[in-house]
Amino acid sequence: MSASLGLEAAGLSVTRGGRRVLDDVSLRLEQGTITAICGPNGAGKSTLLEALAGLNRPASGNVLLGGRALADIAALERARRVGYLPQAAEIAWDVAVRNLVKLGRMPHRDADHPAGQGAVHQAMKALDLLPFADRPVSQLSGGERARALLARVLAGTPAWILADEPLAALDIAHQDSLIRHLGHAARGGAGVVLVLHDLALAMNHADRVVVLDQGHVAADGAGGVALDPSIIRRVWGVECEWLGSEGRFALSNGPAR
Repeated sequence: MSASLGLEAAGLSVTRGGRRVLDDVSLRLEQGTITAICGPNGAGKSTLLEALAGLNRPASGNVLLGGRALADIAALERARRVGYLPQAAEIAWDVAVRNLVKLGRMPHRDADHPAGQGAVHQAMKALDLLPFADRPVSQLSGGERARALLARVLAGTPAWILADEPLAALDIAHQDSLIRHLGHAARGGAGVVLVLHDLALAMNHADRVVVLDQGHVAADGAGGVALDPSIIRRVWGVECEWLGSEGRFALSNGPAR
């Protein structure tokens, strides 16, 4: 993967139903890192992730991939470079898990070739899906389904992995396994961008945290900076403190006074 394939929002504004959901957001994301996008409900987190994936049209500003306007990049090339998992992903057909994951190789057109088969196997292995390979997706639990959908994204080996609340339906063991795999992908050169509501997960595992509030960037930096209790108080309206040590922080909070 190219270490220079940055993903950038430049003066990005998005309007929905006459309301400005994102307002003049600018940030540059780099490969090799995990970035968490956090913020209260309605802050614009999912809208920003969709914009970075090229799935909505900005009212103003632009999204750039490797310095090129994302809108000008051919759909097939964009699909190879940017993998996106929405919060409420739908599965149109009741296919076997293996065939669902194979769909991630469609942009490469090699699902039945050794390279594609190897990528599918690795994605399924990483998310503990091999025992369910031949099971119809309709017979999966919620957590198994979430893992299969993410495996579909990972099988495409994109330069950028964009996922909206990918850990929400998982138990603690699979949350830990998944975040470690995403960390491995980042160390391998991928850019990982996650929308997270769990601030402790963001604090413990993200290299960078972008806090959105009412469509604006309220904070941007390492977890200890962007998730400082004073910022949490201002954005979320709660008093809190961090407990624990690096990589094991927990958030203790109560009503704002």
